[in-house]
Amino acid sequence: MVGQLRSVVLDCPEPSELASFYEELLGAERLPDGDETWVVIVANGTRIAFQRATEYVAPVFPDPHASQQVHLDVLVDDVEEAEPKVLALGARLLQKDTDGWFRVYADPVGHPFCLLWLS
Repeated sequence: MVGQLRSVVLDCPEPSELASFYEELLGAERLPDGDETWVVIVANGTRIAFQRATEYVAPVFPDPHASQQVHLDVLVDDVEEAEPKVLALGARLLQKDTDGWFRVYADPVGHPFCLLWLS
């Protein structure tokens, strides 16, 4: 082993706002040592950091000419119950017609993420 994963980091225009979205989505806890350029939350023992990118450009999904770079998979018990909640937090549905076990959404600044469930 060379090292250990410390955090998954997402670029965004306003770290505090995007951290709030993921706090609600994942039931996460915000760490107190952030500022306006860097905020960290912990969800199920995993650190997710939000870093200000002043010239942030949201990924496009689906985009046949570029990859989405990274996305989060969020496990839910019932997607029909979870979907209205995630939309109320500010997410957008990107793709509903999938293989029947996940749906693709974008967070408030455009990062794709999936809700997935076990049938």
